[in-house]
Amino acid sequence: MGRFWRTVGAAVTSAAATATARAYLDATPPGGDERWTRTNHRGEPISLLEGPAVAAGLVAGALVAGPDARTRTASALATAGGGAFGLVDDLAEDPSTRTKGIKGHVGALLEGHVTTGGLKVLGIGTTSLTAAFVGTRRTGSALGYLTDVAVNGSIVALSANLFNLLDLRPGRALKAGAALAVPLTVTPVGATSGAVLGAAAAAAPGDLGERDMLGDGGANALGALVGTQIAFGAPRFVRLVALAGILGLNVASEKVSFSKIIDGNDVLRRVDQWGRRPTSTSTATTAAPSPSGLDAPA
Repeated sequence: MGRFWRTVGAAVTSAAATATARAYLDATPPGGDERWTRTNHRGEPISLLEGPAVAAGLVAGALVAGPDARTRTASALATAGGGAFGLVDDLAEDPSTRTKGIKGHVGALLEGHVTTGGLKVLGIGTTSLTAAFVGTRRTGSALGYLTDVAVNGSIVALSANLFNLLDLRPGRALKAGAALAVPLTVTPVGATSGAVLGAAAAAAPGDLGERDMLGDGGANALGALVGTQIAFGAPRFVRLVALAGILGLNVASEKVSFSKIIDGNDVLRRVDQWGRRPTSTSTATTAAPSPSGLDAPA
Protein backbone atom coordinates (compact mmCIF):
# COMPACT_ATOMS: atom_id res chain seq x y z
CA MET A 1 0.00 0.00 0.00
CA GLY A 2 1.39 3.40 -0.99
CA ARG A 3 2.07 6.21 1.45
CA PHE A 4 -0.92 8.25 0.29
CA TRP A 5 -3.40 5.47 0.99
CA ARG A 6 -1.74 4.63 4.30
CA THR A 7 -2.10 8.30 5.25
CA VAL A 8 -5.78 8.29 4.33
CA GLY A 9 -6.33 4.99 6.09
CA ALA A 10 -4.58 6.24 9.22
CA ALA A 11 -6.65 9.43 9.23
CA VAL A 12 -9.96 7.60 8.85
CA THR A 13 -9.02 4.95 11.41
CA SER A 14 -7.78 7.49 13.92
CA ALA A 15 -10.81 9.76 13.57
CA ALA A 16 -13.25 6.86 13.80
CA ALA A 17 -11.50 5.31 16.80
CA THR A 18 -11.32 8.66 18.60
CA ALA A 19 -15.01 9.40 18.03
CA THR A 20 -16.07 5.87 18.98
CA ALA A 21 -13.97 5.83 22.14
CA ARG A 22 -15.24 9.26 23.16
CA ALA A 23 -18.87 8.23 22.67
CA TYR A 24 -18.36 5.03 24.65
CA LEU A 25 -16.59 6.81 27.51
CA ASP A 26 -19.27 9.49 27.59
CA ALA A 27 -21.95 6.81 27.97
CA THR A 28 -20.05 4.83 30.60
CA PRO A 29 -17.32 6.99 32.21
CA PRO A 30 -15.14 4.72 34.38
CA GLY A 31 -15.66 5.74 38.00
CA GLY A 32 -18.39 8.23 37.12
CA ASP A 33 -18.43 11.72 35.60
CA GLU A 34 -17.01 13.43 38.67
CA ARG A 35 -13.74 11.53 38.39
CA TRP A 36 -13.19 12.97 34.91
CA THR A 37 -14.31 16.54 35.53
CA ARG A 38 -11.83 19.36 36.04
CA THR A 39 -11.98 23.17 36.04
CA ASN A 40 -10.66 25.04 32.99
CA HIS A 41 -8.99 28.46 32.66
CA ARG A 42 -12.41 30.13 32.80
CA GLY A 43 -13.31 28.39 36.04
CA GLU A 44 -15.84 26.19 34.22
CA PRO A 45 -16.19 22.38 34.40
CA ILE A 46 -14.55 20.44 31.58
CA SER A 47 -14.15 16.73 30.83
CA LEU A 48 -10.90 14.77 30.65
CA LEU A 49 -12.52 11.98 28.63
CA GLU A 50 -11.08 13.45 25.43
CA GLY A 51 -7.62 12.33 26.55
CA PRO A 52 -8.04 8.55 26.54
CA ALA A 53 -10.24 8.78 23.44
CA VAL A 54 -7.56 10.67 21.50
CA ALA A 55 -4.84 8.32 22.78
CA ALA A 56 -6.85 5.32 21.57
CA GLY A 57 -7.40 6.95 18.19
CA LEU A 58 -3.71 7.78 17.80
CA VAL A 59 -2.63 4.23 18.65
CA ALA A 60 -5.14 2.80 16.16
CA GLY A 61 -3.97 5.20 13.47
CA ALA A 62 -0.30 4.47 14.16
CA LEU A 63 -0.92 0.74 13.67
CA VAL A 64 -2.27 1.49 10.19
CA ALA A 65 0.21 4.19 9.17
CA GLY A 66 3.62 2.62 9.65
CA PRO A 67 5.52 1.46 6.55
CA ASP A 68 6.55 -1.76 8.32
CA ALA A 69 5.82 -3.79 11.45
CA ARG A 70 8.86 -2.40 13.29
CA THR A 71 7.79 1.22 12.86
CA ARG A 72 4.13 0.49 13.57
CA THR A 73 5.01 -1.30 16.81
CA ALA A 74 7.42 1.39 17.98
CA SER A 75 5.05 4.26 17.22
CA ALA A 76 2.09 2.55 18.88
CA LEU A 77 4.18 1.66 21.95
CA ALA A 78 5.43 5.22 22.42
CA THR A 79 1.94 6.64 21.98
CA ALA A 80 0.30 4.13 24.31
CA GLY A 81 2.98 4.75 26.93
CA GLY A 82 2.42 8.50 26.78
CA GLY A 83 -1.32 8.03 27.08
CA ALA A 84 -1.22 5.46 29.88
CA PHE A 85 1.26 7.20 32.17
CA GLY A 86 -0.30 10.58 31.48
CA LEU A 87 -3.68 9.17 32.45
CA VAL A 88 -2.26 7.87 35.73
CA ASP A 89 -1.13 11.40 36.56
CA ASP A 90 -4.50 12.83 35.50
CA LEU A 91 -6.52 10.53 37.73
CA ALA A 92 -4.29 9.58 40.65
CA GLU A 93 -2.34 12.77 41.41
CA ASP A 94 -2.24 13.68 45.10
CA PRO A 95 -2.69 17.47 45.40
CA SER A 96 -0.69 17.48 48.64
CA THR A 97 2.43 16.21 46.83
CA ARG A 98 1.90 18.02 43.53
CA THR A 99 5.01 19.17 41.69
CA LYS A 100 5.28 21.00 38.38
CA GLY A 101 7.48 20.40 35.35
CA ILE A 102 10.18 17.81 34.74
CA LYS A 103 12.51 19.60 37.16
CA GLY A 104 9.96 19.30 39.95
CA HIS A 105 9.20 15.66 39.22
CA VAL A 106 12.85 14.63 39.04
CA GLY A 107 13.64 16.65 42.16
CA ALA A 108 10.93 14.81 44.07
CA LEU A 109 12.29 11.46 42.90
CA LEU A 110 15.82 12.38 43.99
CA GLU A 111 14.42 13.21 47.42
CA GLY A 112 12.81 9.78 47.61
CA HIS A 113 9.25 10.94 46.93
CA VAL A 114 7.48 8.91 44.25
CA THR A 115 4.66 11.08 42.89
CA THR A 116 2.37 10.34 39.97
CA GLY A 117 4.28 13.01 38.05
CA GLY A 118 7.55 11.26 38.80
CA LEU A 119 6.04 7.94 37.77
CA LYS A 120 4.94 9.59 34.53
CA VAL A 121 8.46 10.85 33.83
CA LEU A 122 9.95 7.39 34.46
CA GLY A 123 7.21 5.58 32.57
CA ILE A 124 7.21 7.76 29.47
CA GLY A 125 11.00 7.81 29.50
CA THR A 126 11.08 4.01 29.59
CA THR A 127 8.45 3.45 26.90
CA SER A 128 10.05 6.11 24.69
CA LEU A 129 13.47 4.49 24.98
CA THR A 130 12.00 1.03 24.39
CA ALA A 131 10.17 2.33 21.32
CA ALA A 132 13.45 3.82 20.10
CA PHE A 133 15.18 0.44 20.44
CA VAL A 134 12.41 -1.15 18.41
CA GLY A 135 12.05 1.54 15.76
CA THR A 136 15.66 2.64 15.20
CA ARG A 137 17.44 0.84 12.39
CA ARG A 138 21.10 -0.04 12.75
CA THR A 139 23.01 1.36 9.80
CA GLY A 140 26.53 1.65 11.20
CA SER A 141 28.56 0.84 14.29
CA ALA A 142 27.12 -0.28 17.61
CA LEU A 143 28.06 3.08 19.14
CA GLY A 144 26.30 4.93 16.35
CA TYR A 145 23.20 2.79 16.81
CA LEU A 146 23.11 3.35 20.58
CA THR A 147 23.56 7.08 20.01
CA ASP A 148 20.64 7.08 17.59
CA VAL A 149 18.51 5.17 20.10
CA ALA A 150 19.32 7.68 22.84
CA VAL A 151 18.58 10.63 20.56
CA ASN A 152 15.35 9.12 19.26
CA GLY A 153 14.11 8.12 22.71
CA SER A 154 14.83 11.62 24.01
CA ILE A 155 12.97 13.22 21.10
CA VAL A 156 9.88 11.11 21.79
CA ALA A 157 9.89 11.64 25.56
CA LEU A 158 10.56 15.38 25.41
CA SER A 159 7.98 15.85 22.64
CA ALA A 160 5.41 14.15 24.87
CA ASN A 161 6.17 16.60 27.67
CA LEU A 162 6.26 19.60 25.34
CA PHE A 163 2.75 18.93 24.09
CA ASN A 164 1.59 18.64 27.67
CA LEU A 165 2.97 22.14 28.22
CA LEU A 166 0.86 23.37 25.31
CA ASP A 167 -2.39 21.90 26.60
CA LEU A 168 -3.26 24.96 28.67
CA ARG A 169 -5.75 26.59 26.31
CA PRO A 170 -8.49 25.09 24.11
CA GLY A 171 -7.20 23.57 20.88
CA ARG A 172 -3.60 24.69 21.36
CA ALA A 173 -2.00 21.24 21.49
CA LEU A 174 -4.21 19.90 18.69
CA LYS A 175 -3.29 22.85 16.45
CA ALA A 176 0.41 22.34 17.17
CA GLY A 177 0.12 18.65 16.35
CA ALA A 178 -1.66 19.34 13.07
CA ALA A 179 0.79 22.11 12.13
CA LEU A 180 3.75 19.77 12.61
CA ALA A 181 2.05 16.78 11.02
CA VAL A 182 1.57 18.47 7.64
CA PRO A 183 5.27 19.06 6.80
CA LEU A 184 6.20 15.70 8.33
CA THR A 185 4.16 13.93 5.64
CA VAL A 186 7.27 14.10 3.42
CA THR A 187 9.27 11.82 5.73
CA PRO A 188 9.48 8.03 5.24
CA VAL A 189 6.97 7.64 8.11
CA GLY A 190 4.83 10.53 6.87
CA ALA A 191 1.65 8.46 6.79
CA THR A 192 1.60 8.79 10.58
CA SER A 193 0.53 12.38 9.99
CA GLY A 194 -2.83 10.95 8.99
CA ALA A 195 -3.28 9.53 12.48
CA VAL A 196 -2.47 12.91 14.06
CA LEU A 197 -4.77 14.84 11.72
CA GLY A 198 -7.61 12.35 12.07
CA ALA A 199 -7.59 12.39 15.86
CA ALA A 200 -7.25 16.18 15.92
CA ALA A 201 -10.22 16.59 13.58
CA ALA A 202 -12.39 14.30 15.70
CA ALA A 203 -11.43 15.95 18.98
CA ALA A 204 -11.34 19.60 17.87
CA PRO A 205 -15.06 20.46 18.24
CA GLY A 206 -15.16 19.43 21.90
CA ASP A 207 -11.75 20.90 22.67
CA LEU A 208 -12.35 24.26 21.00
CA GLY A 209 -15.87 24.34 22.42
CA GLU A 210 -14.32 23.99 25.89
CA ARG A 211 -16.32 20.89 26.73
CA ASP A 212 -13.29 18.58 26.63
CA MET A 213 -9.57 18.77 27.26
CA LEU A 214 -6.72 16.43 26.39
CA GLY A 215 -5.21 16.33 29.85
CA ASP A 216 -1.86 14.65 30.36
CA GLY A 217 -3.08 11.39 28.84
CA GLY A 218 -4.10 12.90 25.52
CA ALA A 219 -1.37 15.54 25.25
CA ASN A 220 1.45 13.13 26.12
CA ALA A 221 0.16 10.59 23.59
CA LEU A 222 -0.11 13.25 20.87
CA GLY A 223 3.37 14.58 21.56
CA ALA A 224 4.88 11.11 21.64
CA LEU A 225 3.43 10.18 18.24
CA VAL A 226 4.61 13.44 16.67
CA GLY A 227 8.01 12.73 18.23
CA THR A 228 8.18 9.31 16.57
CA GLN A 229 7.71 10.95 13.18
CA ILE A 230 10.86 12.97 13.74
CA ALA A 231 12.74 10.14 15.43
CA PHE A 232 12.04 7.48 12.81
CA GLY A 233 11.69 9.66 9.72
CA ALA A 234 14.39 12.34 9.79
CA PRO A 235 18.13 12.09 9.06
CA ARG A 236 20.55 12.27 11.98
CA PHE A 237 21.47 15.94 11.59
CA VAL A 238 17.82 17.00 11.52
CA ARG A 239 17.10 14.83 14.55
CA LEU A 240 19.94 16.43 16.50
CA VAL A 241 18.71 19.92 15.63
CA ALA A 242 15.16 18.93 16.55
CA LEU A 243 16.32 17.46 19.86
CA ALA A 244 18.17 20.66 20.72
CA GLY A 245 15.08 22.72 19.94
CA ILE A 246 12.67 20.48 21.85
CA LEU A 247 15.02 20.29 24.83
CA GLY A 248 15.44 24.07 24.77
CA LEU A 249 11.66 24.59 24.85
CA ASN A 250 11.29 22.17 27.75
CA VAL A 251 13.99 23.98 29.71
CA ALA A 252 12.54 27.39 28.83
CA SER A 253 9.15 26.33 30.16
CA GLU A 254 10.64 26.26 33.66
CA LYS A 255 11.43 29.97 33.38
CA VAL A 256 8.85 31.56 31.08
CA SER A 257 5.13 31.25 30.33
CA PHE A 258 4.33 30.06 26.81
CA SER A 259 0.85 31.54 27.21
CA LYS A 260 2.28 34.99 27.89
CA ILE A 261 4.57 34.72 24.86
CA ILE A 262 1.69 33.64 22.62
CA ASP A 263 -0.62 36.37 23.94
CA GLY A 264 2.10 38.96 23.32
CA ASN A 265 2.52 38.08 19.63
CA ASP A 266 -0.26 39.15 17.24
CA VAL A 267 0.17 36.24 14.81
CA LEU A 268 0.49 33.55 17.48
CA ARG A 269 -2.42 35.00 19.42
CA ARG A 270 -4.69 34.96 16.36
CA VAL A 271 -3.79 31.35 15.58
CA ASP A 272 -4.21 30.36 19.22
CA GLN A 273 -7.66 31.97 19.44
CA TRP A 274 -8.91 30.70 16.09
CA GLY A 275 -12.04 28.61 16.62
CA ARG A 276 -12.19 29.32 20.35
CA ARG A 277 -14.83 31.10 22.36
CA PRO A 278 -13.95 34.77 22.90
CA THR A 279 -12.05 35.43 26.11
CA SER A 280 -13.60 38.21 28.18
CA THR A 281 -11.47 40.59 30.21
CA SER A 282 -13.11 39.49 33.44
CA THR A 283 -12.40 35.85 32.69
CA ALA A 284 -8.77 36.56 31.87
CA THR A 285 -8.26 38.40 35.15
CA THR A 286 -10.03 35.85 37.33
CA ALA A 287 -8.60 32.68 35.82
CA ALA A 288 -6.51 30.85 38.36
CA PRO A 289 -2.78 30.77 37.57
CA SER A 290 -0.65 27.69 38.02
CA PRO A 291 1.11 27.46 41.38
CA SER A 292 4.41 28.50 39.84
CA GLY A 293 2.90 31.13 37.57
CA LEU A 294 4.47 29.34 34.62
CA ASP A 295 3.21 26.90 32.00
CA ALA A 296 4.26 23.71 33.73
CA PRO A 297 1.41 21.21 33.99
CA ALA A 298 2.01 18.16 36.11
